[in-house]
Amino acid sequence: MIVVTAFGAFFGIFLFSKSRTTQMFGDIFARVETERPVIALTFDDGPSVRFTPDVLALLKERDVTATFFLIGREIEENPAGIRAIIEAGHEVGNHTYSHPDMTLAGPQTVASEIERTDAAIRAVGYQGEIYFRPPYGKKLVTLPWYLSRNDRKTIMWDVEPESFPETAASADFIAEHVIENARNGSIVLLHVMYGSRSLSREALPKIIDGLRARGFEFVTVSQLIDGQ
Repeated sequence: MIVVTAFGAFFGIFLFSKSRTTQMFGDIFARVETERPVIALTFDDGPSVRFTPDVLALLKERDVTATFFLIGREIEENPAGIRAIIEAGHEVGNHTYSHPDMTLAGPQTVASEIERTDAAIRAVGYQGEIYFRPPYGKKLVTLPWYLSRNDRKTIMWDVEPESFPETAASADFIAEHVIENARNGSIVLLHVMYGSRSLSREALPKIIDGLRARGFEFVTVSQLIDGQ
């Protein structure tokens, strides 16, 4: 009985650490309640020397503004990539310095991962508010506490097509999932920065066109939150 109870408690903590809508401290956003047909496309990881230009070209072609949650180490390795994102009018967020699982990270690790990435973002001249997204969407105590103490918002998502193997197996399935599940105020999570994400990149124009056909307008995360 004790073993079963302990397992249940551990499993409950595990599920809570991955919650899209709840955390122990501070503000968390997975979607914004609004009557307006607006939606935020968000991209995690990078910037990538190989694929960032392609993604930016597609967004420019379709006149879409998005939010990029970038990794500090990759910003330092590719400052031209983040400059291109900023110059194209997109929003930049913090996705930690080295993309670790932050569930049980200690205070020093949390501070270092976030502050080093903030510094890399500011070093290229970005002036906007820097939202934060935890790697794998995981957080428990220390990370939300740090964010709350520093008046930082946690940005999650409510549409995540790549999280389902049957959906992620096809660009058409990825696009259909987003188009069918998006609602007013949705935040869509996509990964398009690496070679292994070719299906998501292939799905992106279909997603944009399909959401437009449903009447959605694309906004950044800050525009979504500020307009609630």
